[in-house]
Amino acid sequence: MEVLGKAAPDVALPASNGETVRLSDFKGKNIVLYFYPKDMTPGCTTQACDFRDQHESFADLNAVIIGVSTDPMSRHEKFINKYDLPFLLLADEEQKLSEAFGVWKLKKNFGKEYMGIERSTFILDEEGIVVKEWRKVSVKGHVEQALQFLKEKITA
Repeated sequence: MEVLGKAAPDVALPASNGETVRLSDFKGKNIVLYFYPKDMTPGCTTQACDFRDQHESFADLNAVIIGVSTDPMSRHEKFINKYDLPFLLLADEEQKLSEAFGVWKLKKNFGKEYMGIERSTFILDEEGIVVKEWRKVSVKGHVEQALQFLKEKITA
């Protein structure tokens, strides 16, 4: 699924602020949209905390961070509270947004095959156009890559 250069799919999902949100609700802001497999797992916790620690730097670049997984809102709330996450998490329990971005994939782990989210990040510009994508993300150093991309985009 190719989304780069296109308007982001406008799927309504429940968000951790108690509202139902769409990506179009953030028009006028850059969006760092990151998809991750599961709340409370080591890689996903590291990634969320890295985004948390750079939250102000992204805000300074007129960017909001939005995390998406298929976890239910109750699990998102625990994750947010445990790690003091200052950004929205969306519950994509029916994989609508994940499928629209092409990150709902067949995965293999310890010889088992199952469907799940492939860790990926997308940058949307103020008009909601996908201007950058990272697929099969490695957690280490990734948040800095996204921040650097936005800094370069804004100063260009």
